[in-house]
Amino acid sequence: MLNLNNGHVSPSPRTVQDAMRRYLEYSDMGPYHTMINVLERQVESVRRQLAAAAGCDPEEMAITRNSSESLENAQYGIDLKPGDEVLTTNQDYPRMLTTFRQRERREGIVLKTISFPVPPPSMDDLYQRFERAVTPKTKLILVCHITNRTGQIFPIKRICAMAHARNIPVIVDGAHAFSHFPFQISDLDCDYYGVSLHKWTYAPVGTGFLYVRKSRIASTWPLMAADSRQDTDIRKFEEVGTHPAANHNAISEALIFNENIGIDRKAARLRYLRDRWALRLAQNPKCKVLHSADPAQSCGIGFLAFNGVDPGAIRETLLSKYAIYTAFVPHEEYTGLRVTPNVYTTVREIDSFAEAVEREVKKS
Repeated sequence: MLNLNNGHVSPSPRTVQDAMRRYLEYSDMGPYHTMINVLERQVESVRRQLAAAAGCDPEEMAITRNSSESLENAQYGIDLKPGDEVLTTNQDYPRMLTTFRQRERREGIVLKTISFPVPPPSMDDLYQRFERAVTPKTKLILVCHITNRTGQIFPIKRICAMAHARNIPVIVDGAHAFSHFPFQISDLDCDYYGVSLHKWTYAPVGTGFLYVRKSRIASTWPLMAADSRQDTDIRKFEEVGTHPAANHNAISEALIFNENIGIDRKAARLRYLRDRWALRLAQNPKCKVLHSADPAQSCGIGFLAFNGVDPGAIRETLLSKYAIYTAFVPHEEYTGLRVTPNVYTTVREIDSFAEAVEREVKKS
């Protein structure tokens, strides 16, 4: 089996799996003491490690179960009035769009989405699309650091500067960005940043984090209720009831694994693997590559569309005939396959994928 859908969830390294099993086994020996009194308290060292890797204050770092939980804390936690506009793109993650559409139905806010071509002509073009769409009614912006579809990277710092000049907070969906390519949250100047750590960080499934700018913590309501004494405490966003300590404690091993590789080397390898299949298939008249070739606008996520070929059928054939997993990604403006290798993916596997696609589109 060849897994080219690491963008959904990536396998964890052996060190992370071993830590997870070790913590679970210890936890289950006597859960109140072992889980609550011992392991749960170790989450503070994980918080410090995550904050150091992300480039923020530990008191701005909440450890969550995934990016959806992280982002919904911000999306539901910011007070909005009927008629207030939220601005995002029509290529943001479906769950995040659904969250604001529910607030539309329930509270009367207005969700505005902008479109952009894939690939876009430039980062300037992406920035200008946001700037032109802002109105006096815009009270919140949601933007992907890198999209889950074509892997388009956005000019986050410029968008945040433009928004803050108009007193508009910015939520950044970083589900696919952290541990994928080098950056520091402190350099982005955003207000909220949500991550899934089981993607490019290789932490256990069910781990993520939410960054909240310290000045925004008190005014942001947590997704699950917290006592008023926690108003200024980042930990209020971690209130989800009883949960395993093993998952979040094993994050430490995943951070060490990534540190040993080095984020610059990792990003370069991911781009190389992506470019190896993309540059080859771009020569095929039945294939269309829809991710940007600009290293500033993309990294390991690639997107393959087709001319006169059903992408859903290709996806099923790749799976049933070659045991190759990709992600079928439909959209009102384009449809194709998202291809996400990872550091364990070999060059031979990339070539096998390209050969399989060439063989199948030739038959179509």
